[in-house]
Amino acid sequence: MARVLVAVHQHRSEALDVAAQTADWLRAGGHQVELPTTDAVLVGRPELARADVSGVGYDLALSIGGDGTMLRTVELVAADDVPVLGVNAGQLGYLVEIEPDALRPSIERFLAGEHHIEQRMRLDVRRHGRDGSVQALNEAVLEKTPSGHTVRLAVTVDGTYFMTFAADGLIVATPTGSTAYALSARAPVVAPTHRLLVLTPVAPHMLFDRSLVFEPTSELRLEVCSWRPAELYVDGRSEGVLSAGDAVVVTASPHPARLVTFERRDFLGILKHKFGLNDR
Repeated sequence: MARVLVAVHQHRSEALDVAAQTADWLRAGGHQVELPTTDAVLVGRPELARADVSGVGYDLALSIGGDGTMLRTVELVAADDVPVLGVNAGQLGYLVEIEPDALRPSIERFLAGEHHIEQRMRLDVRRHGRDGSVQALNEAVLEKTPSGHTVRLAVTVDGTYFMTFAADGLIVATPTGSTAYALSARAPVVAPTHRLLVLTPVAPHMLFDRSLVFEPTSELRLEVCSWRPAELYVDGRSEGVLSAGDAVVVTASPHPARLVTFERRDFLGILKHKFGLNDR
């Protein structure tokens, strides 16, 4: 029998209903099901709550929601190499694999071994001079504070100073993140199974406004080099404000996301469908 973690979009009634029904169905089949504590309460299954899901050794994690729920689920389990199956109960659903009506047969196919695992590069993001780091599937962003103006950010690559950007911010994106925030800053769209780092300035106040693509082994250091502070966001989560002289170091994470798929993902087809790129 399988041990399954269920994570859910906490503000969508459809997602909560699907999670409750799926948890009951799995348990009726003899499987062990757990949810993060807040999710379990919202779904109405507090007896399935688990406060700390790290190191448990789940066979599968179900992400029921949209892309934000996928980011959260991957963050919960990627360090333990747990495969994640995304179920679309959100809006764009660019990262998810299936619709809710396909969930039960998809779980059965997974348990029968009739699936593939697609590995997605993640980022390791740490404040220079501090212990510990956080991970990102999409991007790390260092940008001006809400009430601030243009910031000056010095970029060092593998220990060698490159240049200083005057901009609203800098994005370091994974291939998966190339269709997230970086897309709005005119970064290149990258097939998600590549391994590379994309550095993109946000609204630069300078003539050089191009994205830069680096090897996945590169180490990027972004330092605040003016009196104006900058705020660090990792997959949309604020990780604090950096002042002059503070820096963040971004490298590839040793723990990729492991996404469950059942057919070869048609990257261009998904891109056209999700972004409405109809043929003329």
